[in-house]
Amino acid sequence: MTFKTKLMGAVAASAMLVGAQSAVAEEITVAYFLEWPMPFQFAKETGMYEAAMEGTTINWVSFDTGTAMSAAMASGDVQISVSQGVPPFVVAASAGQDIQIVDVAVSYSDNDNCVVASSLEIDKESAGELAGKKVAVPLGTAAHYGFLSQMSHFGVDLASLDVVDMAPAEGAAALAQGSVDMACGWGGALRRMKESGNVLLTGDEKQALGILVFDATTAPASFIAEEGELLSQFLAVTAEANAMWNSGENTAEMLPVIAKDAGMDEDATAETLAGFVFPSVEEQLSEAWLGGTAASFMKGVADVFVDSGSIDAALDSYDGTVNTGPLAATQ
Repeated sequence: MTFKTKLMGAVAASAMLVGAQSAVAEEITVAYFLEWPMPFQFAKETGMYEAAMEGTTINWVSFDTGTAMSAAMASGDVQISVSQGVPPFVVAASAGQDIQIVDVAVSYSDNDNCVVASSLEIDKESAGELAGKKVAVPLGTAAHYGFLSQMSHFGVDLASLDVVDMAPAEGAAALAQGSVDMACGWGGALRRMKESGNVLLTGDEKQALGILVFDATTAPASFIAEEGELLSQFLAVTAEANAMWNSGENTAEMLPVIAKDAGMDEDATAETLAGFVFPSVEEQLSEAWLGGTAASFMKGVADVFVDSGSIDAALDSYDGTVNTGPLAATQ
């Protein structure tokens, strides 16, 4: 992290101390995913956010992809996006959209992957046989980045593939119907994909290759500047819910609530959550995450997208797209 970034974070944190002098937003809209269970949903359904953000009405809207979240934030329809994938965030930031990461929502690797149709009998030893195949990929998402990285690892020429842009749920259906040979996605859609095929690399194998997968809470820079105190209150509730889940002492109470809000049964919810890691505030602010590594990782993601022709250009640095001020203020 550069001195400038640290200074900007300190200024933002200081500004929040006097934030009470300004008017608090009466209403905000928060974006999230269905079939993507997380502890914040317990707080969402039990009124924890409203209790902490007194006087503010929170509208929750579900989205299919992180790219749609970016568009909604650009239009002003959404003020906070929970668990937006880093790749769609990078795509938007690289194109000039003024949005910032304010916390690490979740770290995962087995819950985002590509699945090859069982009938092809292709695995990591024969991945070269994917040439000429049709692949469903939600473009500009974490799954897209993972797909590009895996194809690069296996030496599969992207030009040899017929890549179609499909949301994970659509990709799962297409794979089951035999309309595509491989599909990439996450969450409930990924579980359905696995019923029709197999993954090429496990989460641990991807991590060993440096293919990281994590989502972030993001917001327009203008909203962060104007409503820093409110955002800090939101992040504090999220952190509280994460800590409740991480303790392992509240599973029986939280699981049914999270499952219902995610639109899933409890078994599937528990299975998904078992592959998720929710870092503490201290961990998020460390060098391993928002303190330095996150910005470097985003630069790597952007460079992969540039090399593949998915975006025109990358930023010289992504330090400015990380704003730790609101999260630091929760402490």
